[in-house]
Amino acid sequence: MTAGAQTDLAGVSQPVETVSPDVRLENVVKRFDDTVAVDGISLEIPRGSFFALLGPSGCGKTTTLRMIGGFEEPTAGRILLGDRDVVGLPPYKRDVNTVFQSYALFPHMSIENNVGFGLERRGVKKDELKGRVREMLELVGLAGFERRKPRQLSGGQ
Repeated sequence: MTAGAQTDLAGVSQPVETVSPDVRLENVVKRFDDTVAVDGISLEIPRGSFFALLGPSGCGKTTTLRMIGGFEEPTAGRILLGDRDVVGLPPYKRDVNTVFQSYALFPHMSIENNVGFGLERRGVKKDELKGRVREMLELVGLAGFERRKPRQLSGGQ
């Protein structure tokens, strides 16, 4: 943590503690042959914040998210999760998760097993895994659907 200052409404400087960013991109570039998909983006996302990446179609939003998740490698620049540079690490070794635009679910597996797949791959113990999966399903209103297959849910579920 670092200390900084901000000015309050009365014009008085007040100390402020700032948290190191949880996600940091430093001059990240992504090229596909002659096409520049992402051109030198730099940003910091503080831990616990809500962040939206907005822009017109084709501006590099999805490519940027895919690079953060490890599904694409940047042509140049650094991607840090916490203080760790994750360029070159596969998706399953990054402390970040991705919700895909089109459903990336295993159709032959239950909802419970789909939700717990990443945790299982990381070696989370079975009792902890079940508890965390139950908690996540409750959070998104899918408690009671654990044994269903993805095709048995509506698009909104």
